[in-house]
Amino acid sequence: MRQLPGRTTRTSRHRVIGALTAGLLCAAGATVPAVAQSPAPVLSPTAGARAGNGLALTPPMGFNNWNSTHCRAEFNEAMIKGIADIFVEKGLKEAGYEFVNLDDCWAKPQRNADGKLEADPVRFPNGIKAVADYVHSKGLKLGIYTSAGTKTCDSVGLPGALGHEYSDAQQFADWGVDYLKYDNCNNQGVDAKERYTTMRDALAATGRPIVYSICEWGENKPWEWAADLGNLWRTTGDINDSWSSMLSIMKQNLPLAAAAGPGHWNDPDMLEVGNGGMTDTEYRTHFSMWSVMAAPLLIGSDLRTATPETYEILSNHEVIAVDQDPLGKQGVVLSSDGGRWVVGKEMQDGSRVVALFNETGSAQRISTTAAAAGLPQADAYTVRDLWAHTTRNTAGGLSATVPAHGTVLLRVATDSHWASYPPAVELALDGSPLMEAGRTARLTTTVTDLGRTPAVKASAALTAPSGWQVRADSATSTATLPTGRALTTRWRVTAPAGTATGTYDLTLTAQYRSPSGKEVRSSVPFQAHVVVAPTPGGGYLSDLPQLSAANGYGPVEKDTSNGESAAGDGKPLTIGGEVYAKGLGVHAASAVEYYAGGACSTVTARVGVDDEKGAKGSVAFEIWSDGTKAASTGVLTNAMAAQSVSADVSGAQVVRLVVTDGGDGVDSDHADWADLRITC
Repeated sequence: MRQLPGRTTRTSRHRVIGALTAGLLCAAGATVPAVAQSPAPVLSPTAGARAGNGLALTPPMGFNNWNSTHCRAEFNEAMIKGIADIFVEKGLKEAGYEFVNLDDCWAKPQRNADGKLEADPVRFPNGIKAVADYVHSKGLKLGIYTSAGTKTCDSVGLPGALGHEYSDAQQFADWGVDYLKYDNCNNQGVDAKERYTTMRDALAATGRPIVYSICEWGENKPWEWAADLGNLWRTTGDINDSWSSMLSIMKQNLPLAAAAGPGHWNDPDMLEVGNGGMTDTEYRTHFSMWSVMAAPLLIGSDLRTATPETYEILSNHEVIAVDQDPLGKQGVVLSSDGGRWVVGKEMQDGSRVVALFNETGSAQRISTTAAAAGLPQADAYTVRDLWAHTTRNTAGGLSATVPAHGTVLLRVATDSHWASYPPAVELALDGSPLMEAGRTARLTTTVTDLGRTPAVKASAALTAPSGWQVRADSATSTATLPTGRALTTRWRVTAPAGTATGTYDLTLTAQYRSPSGKEVRSSVPFQAHVVVAPTPGGGYLSDLPQLSAANGYGPVEKDTSNGESAAGDGKPLTIGGEVYAKGLGVHAASAVEYYAGGACSTVTARVGVDDEKGAKGSVAFEIWSDGTKAASTGVLTNAMAAQSVSADVSGAQVVRLVVTDGGDGVDSDHADWADLRITC
């Protein structure tokens, strides 16, 4: 795991006792009315509340400064007041965001003569109560941070609450604090349940309603015991602003659905939306999946500099309504074959939310049914796309071609008015979107009617970048598409000779009419990859262009170790004291793809944990031939010498190199693909 500025490394698999380790956040919120659907029995919003304080009956929503500022100087009173202003001015308060939370570094390094905490006079010259009063004047609430140890997680070592629980809790209450994030650093080996129970009792003794966020990083399986103590508990180590980190945390949190409910929530850590390390597509997935998991929605980006796209994601009322549904059900995995995820969430009104999530690096068709999502048998259903904000009817099929790293989020319901909506159609692309410049690729598109009603005068169009040639070899329209029937079109697509390697956008658009005559237009983006075939004989993979790369920390490094942060910060690849001149330096979880063009036979490497992390790190290596795992190692540690790995990739269009965390978290998982070669 990456060492953050001002903090030492924290891991979810090594229990830190008495050492300084990294701390991060949790969240707060308010209910947003759900999209109207068919009636269902109304459940008591307090059903299932466990912490005993009657708070956080829906997942908390708000803001925490840590991800955007850490302990840098810009974390101060002006920032916190500015965020409160933005909540009101930009409609975030109206959308349900309620808490404005301070993380570590708000306090002076020492308690005063009376043993009381004091605010850093540079950061908060008017004190915490004045900040709380300002936040309250906006109709919002203030959160604060401390640790269940002798010191907080910052390397300076600010005062923690261990042994001061009742005094500190009363001080927070006197200041007007509404939310406490209670971290786990410098805990002196005291039992976690004991420490977190003491603070629960101390907060209760104040008489002030304070949402209690247990932040012990999932080390002691808090989902098994913390529902009687706190309103939410961290289930994992810290998130960072990368696809790999978000994906890893999502996978750890999804199996814990049974533990969540009104007043007691699984917390997979705060949102990274808008911090710049992921694409907007990936941020929409992040926001969608956190909402389906009924996770706290705590904004972790500096809203003072946020883009319109960031506000559009964070302000999507229909997605927020999924997170804030009063039934309080966390979504459950219905399927996950080949990185094609279907996650379903039961809603209070009887509808179901279905997330079609594509983990892979290329567009994928993902499908399920209304019945599989838990809805009763019906002639037809309404299906609402919560990002496109469109409503269609379906005979029961729920399918979409989902862009790489994307999520289609659907709300499905039995509805007697289904026939008033146009039929849903699925747009799909068959064939490889990998093409060599100057050579024609053959693709096939389908437009399939999923609705109970026909799609009338349906047509398909495929567009490509300027200068590309796109020609249809079969019909692009049909008079009518009945339920379950498809318009299939074959295309020839040619990228001009000399087109640089890289990713280019293709768009498939369908137009049709509903039986009532309403015009409907639907589009799906695809990505075409212009590639170069490997040279005869092959060579070092690090010398070839990558199709895609995802890495746990920092970029994938060519011919050096990972280094973790900026590009080029690695060292010579070194495993067990042996130095290698060529290869890749990665950090779990990692996946790197190369184009093989069906012309190569084997991939070989020497693999292991790089020496730069000392005795830490444990990983496993996998080589994939198209969609099939062709070779894998067992778990390798830093104590082990480099291992040889070889895979038969005959006929593969794509070779994928994967490094997992070995099943025990990503702390210091610097992995080397040394002497990495492909034979063609």
